[in-house]
Amino acid sequence: MQARITSVGLLVKPDPADAFSYPDHIDRASLDALPSKPGIYIFRDEQDRPLYIGKSVNIRSRVLSHLRTPEEARMLQASRHVEFRRTAGDIGALLLESRLIKEMQPLHNKKLRRTREMCTLHLGPDAHAVPQIVHARDVDFATTADLFGLFATRRAALEKLRELVDAERLCPAITGLETRVRGRACFARQIARCLGACVGTEPAEEHYLRLRAALEEMRILLWPYPGPMGIVEECDGWEQVHVVDHWFYLGSIDRGAAALPVKHAARRSFDVDTYKILARPMLRGELRLEPVPLQRGKQARK
Repeated sequence: MQARITSVGLLVKPDPADAFSYPDHIDRASLDALPSKPGIYIFRDEQDRPLYIGKSVNIRSRVLSHLRTPEEARMLQASRHVEFRRTAGDIGALLLESRLIKEMQPLHNKKLRRTREMCTLHLGPDAHAVPQIVHARDVDFATTADLFGLFATRRAALEKLRELVDAERLCPAITGLETRVRGRACFARQIARCLGACVGTEPAEEHYLRLRAALEEMRILLWPYPGPMGIVEECDGWEQVHVVDHWFYLGSIDRGAAALPVKHAARRSFDVDTYKILARPMLRGELRLEPVPLQRGKQARK
């Protein structure tokens, strides 16, 4: 489609949407119903199975961009209709997307669909403490102090620790990365890559403080509230409260309900995706927060 000149001499550029051709095999009514508002969308196949779940601040625009992406041809060929669920903002969309991917296990969300068993580095307060790898199945990351980094595997945690040790000229023997023989210099010391904590040249307390400083940027934030908190978002006069407790997303409730019930979950443990979505904006004070009372036996709406 070429640009054209109107009768009054104005140059009109073509609108790509005018030439867009909707796929015949995807239900047109489901596409026409998509709103230009925040929320999540689900591509489903002819058996109504979820193929892909995504989120956007503009559902309609995002879904149409999928339809124009040749790299997603396999997913699009299997799709028959698109479902959507509105949220009042981007945070709600991110939280709902993360939860639904875990619950529904869509075929084409390979990176996010698995509930990850995370591990982290724990460094105790003693100056002679050695970093230890601990797992989420054994320790509650939301309430345990002095945890650093989120890793999908033990190997990844060790690799990050070794990277920090090399960069800061820390001692691999003192940090548990190699066997320590008292009175003998570690290999890094022998090649001038360690300041000598292994042989007493650097005091243990100074080495410990340098190690903690190197880890500090990766510190896992403790849940800073005594109970559940509501994150309030608004869109066109509609307010939604997203309920989170100890970095675990419980659900969302429409403002205006008689009460704000919170689902009582037997397992309300640290969720890495919820943490990654919320920790930074919460720390920066970017979220509108309010406490939410816990009511057993009632559920937050999804």
